[in-house]
Amino acid sequence: MFISQAWAQGAAGGGSDFLVQLFPLVLIFVVFYFLLIRPQQSKMKQQREMLAGVKRGDRVVTGGGIIGLVTKVIGDNELQVELAEGVRVRIIKQTITDIITRGESVRGGKEADEDDKPMLPNKTAGAPAERKSLLGSLFGGGKK
Repeated sequence: MFISQAWAQGAAGGGSDFLVQLFPLVLIFVVFYFLLIRPQQSKMKQQREMLAGVKRGDRVVTGGGIIGLVTKVIGDNELQVELAEGVRVRIIKQTITDIITRGESVRGGKEADEDDKPMLPNKTAGAPAERKSLLGSLFGGGKK
């Protein structure tokens, strides 16, 4: 009765409007996939491969920033890490953030025994290294 014909004709063609409104949402999802989701998946894959390759003799960094030497691979999810000479701790593999150096798993043509002494950095040849205290080095007490 009071409805004009122009309003009645405009309501019939709604199919193409839906596609036009949906297109920006699809475009945003595609951009998010290539900029956020895909790189994160590849980073997670690299992390899994790195953790699967951890072996005895590797120098590793934990999530807390502690650097240690892997002395024993206990299981799929657990490692024994030597933080200092004689100080060994058990950690979860997933807490490792980086491998600094790769160790050698074969020594002398035979597989190394897990209870052997870990491969620590060699000390310089010659006289045993002197221990200097922090205060001694600051105040000249360590000079000869």
